[in-house]
Amino acid sequence: MEETRVVLHKAGEISPVSARQYVDVGGYEGLRKALKDPDQIVDIIKASGLRGRGGAGFPTGLKLGFTKQTPADKKYVVCNADEGEPGTNKDRVILEEIPHRLLEGMAIAGVAVGADQGYIYLRAEYPYVKKVLEQALGKAREAGFIGENILGSGFNFDIQIFVGAGAYVCGEETALLDSLEGKRGEPRVKPPFPGVSGLWGKPTLVNNVETLANLPGIMVNGPAWFRKMGTENFPGTKLFTLSGNVVNPGVYEFPVGITIRELFEDVGGGCPNGRKLYAIQTGGASGNIIPASLLDTPMDVDACEQVGATFGAGDLMFMDENCCLLDILENLTEFFVKESCGKCTPCREGNPQLLALVQRFKHGTASEKDLKLMLDLGKVMTGGALCGLGQMAPNPILSTVRFFPHLFGAETLYARGAS
Repeated sequence: MEETRVVLHKAGEISPVSARQYVDVGGYEGLRKALKDPDQIVDIIKASGLRGRGGAGFPTGLKLGFTKQTPADKKYVVCNADEGEPGTNKDRVILEEIPHRLLEGMAIAGVAVGADQGYIYLRAEYPYVKKVLEQALGKAREAGFIGENILGSGFNFDIQIFVGAGAYVCGEETALLDSLEGKRGEPRVKPPFPGVSGLWGKPTLVNNVETLANLPGIMVNGPAWFRKMGTENFPGTKLFTLSGNVVNPGVYEFPVGITIRELFEDVGGGCPNGRKLYAIQTGGASGNIIPASLLDTPMDVDACEQVGATFGAGDLMFMDENCCLLDILENLTEFFVKESCGKCTPCREGNPQLLALVQRFKHGTASEKDLKLMLDLGKVMTGGALCGLGQMAPNPILSTVRFFPHLFGAETLYARGAS
């Protein structure tokens, strides 16, 4: 099945660090157009319908607009490259193979909102990526695409690389900003949102690597071109990460709306050794776990929500018939216990309790009362935690109870609506 490469156009075919080779395949044309008519950028991105590719799916044009409209003597563009979600590798592919597309996207965003400084907040576990980014950034500066007086326009925009300390919670945008400021990475209470008061209290645009990497193509080809791909409510392509029990794991780019079956069978090659598919976790470690019977679900926010799946950042972990879901839930919950920053009570106290409850079911010592407590606790965390970590940590458990109730002796309780 042939990919539809937009963000990954020419990735792997040209030198990742060479600005000249990137220009030869049409690179930095989007930035040239943005510099000629900066006041139109926000409207163009709004018209395209581009939504965030980091998991939340927030309309990118609105984010740009908020930051642009807020008056300030200093503004920032921050790229969230803290790709800490287990089973997610899409941003790494962009950063390693086509980093100039990100740099161009950040510069376009800088022109749009009136920022002269950008930061790439890079995951600590990507030391090789840092070397590639540094080299590409150096070549972009030499060629006049980043730095002072870009392309003779009088516009200044520089980019610095900041390496995080390996905290999963810093994937949340306000925790990331605190970390950039030299503080302990913890989520902030919102509002105010970063577009109004972000880095050092200044208006700040924070977007994911893949989101920013979409801006050059939209600026060159226009919003109508972008809307021809994907779905009405989520236009464009998406980078999907396939992992787990699949023959061809990897990162692939297709229009939003491709079905899980197409990704699993036509792209991924199915399960190894002829085994049967049992379950799929969609949307990353904090995503829902669904049964193989939902293979024909389109990978689209609305379609996923309708069946109880999670779109997230486009991650799909496939599990064959030999997998034990209770082992997987234990592993995932242990991860959330370790990665919780501890700032809010629902997440700090809730995750260890969820882990203890999952372990009771794993060892066959749980009761119906434990199931009710686990479901109630999951609801409290979902509605009461400060950030996405605590809010979404119960998702794998709650979805598994819904779709695989026999693992918890929950058939009767679930039928009564206890979840």
